[in-house]
Amino acid sequence: MIGLTGKRFILNADDFGMSKAFNRAVLEGYLEGLLKSASLTANGVAFNDAVNAVIPKCPGLGVGIHLNIIEGKSLCEDVNTLIDADGNFCNSYGQLLFKAYNPKETEFFSDVEREFRRQIEKVLSVTSVSHIDSHVHTHSIPRIFEVVCRLANEYGIKQVRTQFEKPYIIPDLHKHLTLKYPVNLIKVALLDTFTAINETTLNKWGLKTNEYLLGVTYTSMMDALAVSYGVMAVNYDNTTVEALIHPCRYDDGKIDNHFTEFMITKNKKLKEKIESMGFEITNYVEKEN
Repeated sequence: MIGLTGKRFILNADDFGMSKAFNRAVLEGYLEGLLKSASLTANGVAFNDAVNAVIPKCPGLGVGIHLNIIEGKSLCEDVNTLIDADGNFCNSYGQLLFKAYNPKETEFFSDVEREFRRQIEKVLSVTSVSHIDSHVHTHSIPRIFEVVCRLANEYGIKQVRTQFEKPYIIPDLHKHLTLKYPVNLIKVALLDTFTAINETTLNKWGLKTNEYLLGVTYTSMMDALAVSYGVMAVNYDNTTVEALIHPCRYDDGKIDNHFTEFMITKNKKLKEKIESMGFEITNYVEKEN
């Protein structure tokens, strides 16, 4: 049950299905931690492993669709504005943004829709779906967001992620002295602007979303501290906060930023702090209710 304050916190694992290491993190984070939501990548090399080895063991996991037109192979063979001669996606975020607003790219939106449709149908064929988001936030581009919302409405998917992140600072000087930090702030400014535009599209299609997102300001530097201070910055009633992470659980004991993000899912003190602020730790399925 959601508390009287209406505060909801969703910890979401992006890149589910991209590798077995990501899948192991989702499984363990769900069984032993506070992870209740993950976004499945239809073209991920470990898609079948996610479907057969993880999802059946996680009956309360909210599974989203992680639309991907920026990495790996396409599911369609003839989406020429999106892929190279080998069928691999070949556009950066900036290139997708340019093509979305270039009137000469007459086939672009047809290609995007066909690829998205194929990915949505592939995920829907193996599991129920709670929400839609995307790899590298490509669906945030307003003209692409319009396509995603139309498809979400068509397929009966009620939730689409938006990327409004309220600026906040954590007490970790090292993170702010890296080159990543100013670049991330530029991303936040761009995504916040796009979210303001995309709210109109959400309303047009009658879709729901999160009020706030955490995970852009400290991209590649996410840890329990970043999540904790991010939640404190948006501690408002009737608010849904999604924190996106990219957790990996490596067999060889490797430690990197993905492993650090995996450890967020198991942090009991973080869980207690979020709950002490009145947030229900949930997923998009429960948000619908």
